[in-house]
Amino acid sequence: MSKHVMECLGMSRVTIEDGKVIEVTEPRVKYCPLFAKHRGIQELNKDTVKENIEYRIKTFGMCTENRETTMNNFLSFGISETLSSALMNKEIDAAVIAADGCGTAVITDPTIVQGMGGRISGICETEPIPKVVEAIGPENMLDADTARINMCAGVDKAFGMGYSKVAVTTPFLDDAVRIREAYGDSVVIIGVHTTGMSEEDAAHAFDVFDIITACASKYLRDECHRRPDTLVAGSKVPVYGITTTGKRLVQAKLDEIGANPWNPSIKEEPPHPLI
Repeated sequence: MSKHVMECLGMSRVTIEDGKVIEVTEPRVKYCPLFAKHRGIQELNKDTVKENIEYRIKTFGMCTENRETTMNNFLSFGISETLSSALMNKEIDAAVIAADGCGTAVITDPTIVQGMGGRISGICETEPIPKVVEAIGPENMLDADTARINMCAGVDKAFGMGYSKVAVTTPFLDDAVRIREAYGDSVVIIGVHTTGMSEEDAAHAFDVFDIITACASKYLRDECHRRPDTLVAGSKVPVYGITTTGKRLVQAKLDEIGANPWNPSIKEEPPHPLI
């Protein structure tokens, strides 16, 4: 039995076994402007979450042996798109990401970063998928036998492989602190899946992460207003460039797609409720 667990679509916890959605919890966030715009979902609930996950399984094989591993569309803005561009522009040597079928892995191919990371969010538990293992290379996975997820160990692996400028995504402030203490400015730390972050952690996050996505976090948005030097990309679900490196990578992606930083005069509906 192949089992995969994700937190997605408003912090719903979804369990997939053998390509079937077997459990969906009620999402904490009820509306996401990105899913409303791109998928027409006006309310996030157990039924719409299940329908969207089944759509992903059907269209690109998420969490199944049919998993597509690459994607070439870099025209939109997001964390995987920013990482893919950073790899293409030689701003980083490798990206440490976590995805279904591979767990934590060290990726140098921009199309795989986009194909794996750009199609999921909040992977909590996964198992090896042979097609994914073959595409990524077992030598690039933290553990090809179990597909375990550990972003700190993934960064250790990346530097151990000889890469000198590494980016990593993590939802955990504790991970970010440990990685920063170990590798300093040699690593670009990107905060993802931040919905529900505490007020204390949100304040600290701006001192540790290079880039962070606001998701549906109330406290990250509040903290951004106290940090006027933050580079803000997007208004619905903002991405924050915090450090000099983070700002450079975010601005480079904005330039690539011909977009401008957030204009505070433009008011758009955020996710709700913010938590």
